[in-house]
Amino acid sequence: MNIAATTGFEAARLRSLTGDLAQIASVRRIALDDGPGRGARMLAFSTGGGLDFWVAADRPLDIATLSWRGVQLGWQSPAGPGARPASAGADGGRSFDRAFGGFLLTCGLEHIRQPADGHPLHGSLPYSPARLRAYGEDWEAAEPMLYCEGDVVQWRNGVDAYLLKRRIEAPIGGAGLRILDRIENIGPEPLPLCLLYHFNLGYPAVAPGAVLELDGERLLGPLAMPEEEGPVPASLHLLQAGAVAECRVRAGGTQVRFRWRSDCLPYLQLWRDLRPRRGVFSVEPCTVGRRADGSNADAPLLEPGETANFAIEVGIEATGEDKQG
Repeated sequence: MNIAATTGFEAARLRSLTGDLAQIASVRRIALDDGPGRGARMLAFSTGGGLDFWVAADRPLDIATLSWRGVQLGWQSPAGPGARPASAGADGGRSFDRAFGGFLLTCGLEHIRQPADGHPLHGSLPYSPARLRAYGEDWEAAEPMLYCEGDVVQWRNGVDAYLLKRRIEAPIGGAGLRILDRIENIGPEPLPLCLLYHFNLGYPAVAPGAVLELDGERLLGPLAMPEEEGPVPASLHLLQAGAVAECRVRAGGTQVRFRWRSDCLPYLQLWRDLRPRRGVFSVEPCTVGRRADGSNADAPLLEPGETANFAIEVGIEATGEDKQG
């Protein structure tokens, strides 16, 4: 049976073949017990289609690790996947650098990019843990699904008042996931809406000869790896209005695909540091432009009580010599 195309009917057949459907696909709650990440709460997803990833509850439900067919594709820092930033503003916000690592870090919501005007690097959201609301396996859905849901409150009296409601779901038997975010201004004043999805790829998702395409057009590559110079300054690309943007990163026989609506996330920022013993490539859909000096351009405003919705799909595929039937 090919569980890569699991339906409710096939799920019923799988029940007759297993003692526990968690043998096929599951979400398990775990905690790390060593090193800088000791005590960090994680949700370990295994889709049964070759995709495995950990969601970090002590961050805003970011994705700490991501592997496909047993190979890690998300970039890992020497600090390890469980390292957490100190409180926002500590050490001038540079504690983010010590915890930088993992497949996804979500940045915002009042600020992104370099520290400025009292805001820490990439804003306060990376320092905001989630309140986990639900997680598990839904075998009864028309598309059987693994999922987790949680709330993140970014609040400082008289400064910030945001509520992020996040759901991450991954089809059982598949090699993809969806991130569904709803951001609400829960304060009395208009607030800037700064949001940047910091996806970090490492070897072998980025390897010698890697190319990046945006909406079918090659932007970068073939890349050398390692590169002797770096990090390479971030570049910003304005997307076609009212479209579904698609960014693909191909290396060797593997392709990682990102899709999102450009009316919600109108920019794609790219950054890389492929020097020896570093090897990170970042794909960063975002809401806010970037000035020549690297600071934020003017951000859209979220009125009191107003909400904004965002969705990003991530898919992984074999290409060329690695494609399997």
